[in-house]
Amino acid sequence: MNTELKSEFSAQGINQTLHRVYLKVDCELSILTPFKNITKKITNQVLIAENVIVGHIPETYYNLEGLKQEDAMEVMQ
Repeated sequence: MNTELKSEFSAQGINQTLHRVYLKVDCELSILTPFKNITKKITNQVLIAENVIVGHIPETYYNLEGLKQEDAMEVMQ
């Protein structure tokens, strides 16, 4: 059996970050039957911790998605 801790960060809005910690478990399972021995590898990931990290609120926010660089400069001035 192998275990591994995985950490993941994702943006949640302007000033928040979601942090998740997972435990990944890899194990090999043997099933014994009268006529055959079956071996399977099983992998599972379990969420063990989750936290929202709140940052400071920005004074201004610009959503410049879809604008060209030249047009964005006009909006900011």
